[in-house]
Amino acid sequence: MFELDVEELRSWAGFGVAGNFAGHLEQAGEAVDFVNVASEGVAPKGIFPWYLPGHPGLLGEFPLSNTELRMPEPNADGSPVNLQIEPEVALAARVIWDGDTVAELEPFALGAFNDCSIRRPGAPKISDKKNWGPASKGVARYFFEVSDLSPAGPTSRLRLECLLIGDDGQPHAYGVNSGLQEYSYFGDRLLDWIVDRLANQKGSPETPLEDVGALLVAAGRPEKVLIGIGATRYTELGASTFLKPGDTAMVRVYSEQESATSTLKQAVR
Repeated sequence: MFELDVEELRSWAGFGVAGNFAGHLEQAGEAVDFVNVASEGVAPKGIFPWYLPGHPGLLGEFPLSNTELRMPEPNADGSPVNLQIEPEVALAARVIWDGDTVAELEPFALGAFNDCSIRRPGAPKISDKKNWGPASKGVARYFFEVSDLSPAGPTSRLRLECLLIGDDGQPHAYGVNSGLQEYSYFGDRLLDWIVDRLANQKGSPETPLEDVGALLVAAGRPEKVLIGIGATRYTELGASTFLKPGDTAMVRVYSEQESATSTLKQAVR
C-alpha cells in the first residue's frame, strides 16, 4: 500500500475524466451538457480540472480531505445546494513533460476518490461544480501501489463501492458495486487518451470543457497529478438522494480476494 500525504498533494494538480462509465451522465442529469461535444464510440467526453496549484480562482483552493466533506454556502436565493457523491477510482501519476506538452503519464498508485459534485444545471464549465473550497473532495489515505493497469494485471481483481449512512444509521449502497475493468476506457487506452486530450482539448464557449493542458502549464507544470477517472453508476437511492449535514459517505476500492460489502457493512455497524 502507498500512503498519500495530503500536504504533499498541495503541489500536485487534480483533474478528472467525464463520461467514462456508461449511464452515469444520464443519471446525474449532465448528458445534455455534452450535446456539442463529439466523441468516438464509448470514449469519454473530455477532461476537466478540479485543482490547480496557484490558480487565482476557486480552482486554486486545495479541496482534498481524508476525513470530512464541507457543505458549500446556500445558493443566492437561500435554497440549499444539491450535492452527490461521485464514487471514483483516482490514479496517482508522474507527469513526463516535453516542453509545455505532457508526453506521458506514469501511474504508480490508485485508490478511492469522492469527486463530490454540486448539481448545477446549466453551469458553464464542469469545473464550476467541482471545487467550492477546503474539504470539497474526498480521497483515501491509502492507495494500492500499481503501475500495471492491463486487463490481466493486478487491477483485474479490484472493485469500487460506495455507501451512504444517513439518519437511520445504516449503510446503504449509493453507487453500483463495479469492477475497475468495467470503465469504458482503462489502462493504457485511458492514459493515451488523456495525454491526447491534454494536447488537443481546447474547449469552447459552446461546451463545458476547458484547455486543461494550458491550465497545467500555467500551474507550473506539476510533476505529479491525481486523476479521477470517472464516476460509476448510481443505485436507485444514489440517483435520487442528495447529501445533507450529518451524513457519512464511504467510497472504497478493494480486492475481490477480500470479503466484500457484507464485511464492510458489519464493520460500519
